Amino acid sequence: MSASDRLPVIGLTTYLERAKTGVWDVPASFLPKVYFDAVEKAGGIAVLLPPQAVSDAIADRLLDSLDGLILTGGKDIEPSRYGQEAHAETDEPRRDRDAWEDTLLRRAIDREIPFLGICRGAQMLNVARGGTLHQHLPDVVGDRRYQAGDGIFNHVEVGVEQGSRLASLLASDELDVPVYHHQAIDSLGDGLVVTARTPDGTIEAVELESVPFGVAVQWHPEESPDDIRLFAGLVEAARQYRAQEQEHPTA
Repeated sequence: MSASDRLPVIGLTTYLERAKTGVWDVPASFLPKVYFDAVEKAGGIAVLLPPQAVSDAIADRLLDSLDGLILTGGKDIEPSRYGQEAHAETDEPRRDRDAWEDTLLRRAIDREIPFLGICRGAQMLNVARGGTLHQHLPDVVGDRRYQAGDGIFNHVEVGVEQGSRLASLLASDELDVPVYHHQAIDSLGDGLVVTARTPDGTIEAVELESVPFGVAVQWHPEESPDDIRLFAGLVEAARQYRAQEQEHPTA
């Protein structure tokens, strides 16, 4: 079977939290179904990647089997990773997940494996590249417009930079997007460019220009099931990556 005939395999990072189902109340890896529904709808195969012990060698062994990577939403990144003390509103740290995603992302970048960051994933990309975060957006913008709470997604308008990869994927300069984040990118990480903002200046998307496909958005595209443009873009980039790997395998 040729690479063009294969469905790309997309890895998605997951939560690792205490969960209850039936009589069981145990630590568990999980991810909302809307994420892997979007990957499947876009023509990919979803594989879940729970936090675990990690090294560059472990990450490389895993990435050998993947054609693309999605860093999903979740708990706040530990502030010490970007040189800050924790804000009172910042989540308790999940160091296992931070280390897992940082290593996967660094090795994916080195290998030019296509990746998409979503919400926390955008923040992880920025921190991995040496950037910082606003730990609590209400301190910056004055209200909770970006995170209503109680699992309710607000919608905000974003303007997309013309000529960006994001603009080419979405074919639009303005979007109404679902958001659920109380943190956001502050100082920009090395090699990243801002590709979308809200009217108040909050960064809602960045790209890593040094790789063929490195896109991250602060909003939640998986919550718009009729719009899979970002997932379709990742899956197509993953298909091209696998085709190139088959033609010119890395040593």
